[in-house]
Amino acid sequence: MKEFLLRAMTVVAGAGFLFAIVSGTNILPGRGAGEAGAASDGGRKPAGAPAEKSARYICPPCSMSCDDKVFDHAGTCPECGAKLVRKEEVSTEAPSPGNVALLIFNGVEIIDYTGPFEVFGNAGFEVYTVAETREPVTTAMGMTVVPKYTFADAPRPDILVVPGGDVRAPRASAATLKWVADETAHTTHTLSVCNGAFILAGAGLLDGLGATTTARLIDRLQSEFPKIKTVRDRRFVDNGRIITAAGLSSGIDGALHVVARVMGEGTAQAVALGIEYDWRPGSGYARAALADRLIPDINLDDLGAWEIVRTEGGTDHWEMVARTTSSLSAAELRDRIGEKLSAGGSWTRVAAPAAGSASRAGSEASRAGSDWSFRGRDGSPWTGRLAIETTPGRSRGYTAALTIRRAAEAAGHRATLRL
Repeated sequence: MKEFLLRAMTVVAGAGFLFAIVSGTNILPGRGAGEAGAASDGGRKPAGAPAEKSARYICPPCSMSCDDKVFDHAGTCPECGAKLVRKEEVSTEAPSPGNVALLIFNGVEIIDYTGPFEVFGNAGFEVYTVAETREPVTTAMGMTVVPKYTFADAPRPDILVVPGGDVRAPRASAATLKWVADETAHTTHTLSVCNGAFILAGAGLLDGLGATTTARLIDRLQSEFPKIKTVRDRRFVDNGRIITAAGLSSGIDGALHVVARVMGEGTAQAVALGIEYDWRPGSGYARAALADRLIPDINLDDLGAWEIVRTEGGTDHWEMVARTTSSLSAAELRDRIGEKLSAGGSWTRVAAPAAGSASRAGSEASRAGSDWSFRGRDGSPWTGRLAIETTPGRSRGYTAALTIRRAAEAAGHRATLRL
């Protein structure tokens, strides 16, 4: 129990540092730096306490400034009031709960591995980076990282993290796939982040399992690896030993989940508080489940330069609003966008109601608007509305709004408007 309390205090008081990630070293919270210059300054000899010149006393770790002080006599701490104990009786570093190896490679996504590094480091794990060689790695967006170990000399991890990014090279590397498979045979947990799931899949580790990845690649994961049961509505999928997290920041959630599995939910909560992360494992948020994934990925560059004004919604509705400048009329712009929406074959334009219908706000809006119907992934009916209108104060400026709703919700929305 004592070791657990010390570890928990260390977790809450500690903070991971990004340069530890870059160098590949593990910096665990402790009092090492403070002890280097520690002296008996600030300590008061309690009344009646015998002098013990050869002894060194400290107060048990309490996350206050007195954690850095060493006293030459027994008594109570003048700052926090705790009873001073002999230094040798208190372990200043909690034992590590295990090793965590993070695979890195050229093009690795920064947050995919640094997010979990921060989580596991603050939980007290020994965390280190591993690459196929010791050559410096250039991440996505240009960070240079020197791996601490190679496949040949890395300590065997208890937990393996496989991040995403530009995964073409690791997927094509027999050495990488073999190392990931061999280490996973001995880990308690292997966690992929983002499209790192493709590396696990390439190593044959996801066959027959549920898995997720970054939202835009879920369909591709399913098509390339049909034995995988892809999951869209969860931030991470736990199969026991193997856990797959969705895109980018989802790796932080996946890592916190692993900490909870290994050390308990309370420790994971303390880590989340320590890194100031709003951890909500029961929130149900999953990027791939949001309704905007049902909107065709169309290219509008030939219609002008677009500025996103707003893109928001949930699992049952979404609204995208953008502005552009165009020599086309509102009706022409509407029709050109409509052609792109229907090109994939899944969206069907619905005939406009007769003039004077409640669904129209006059003939001008009718000329610049169009209604649509399509099916969701589960086969349920959805409706869409594209509206184009001129932007006040901008010459040839237009604002385009595309709103989609699940059909049942759309009906309720119209009924509310009529009230």
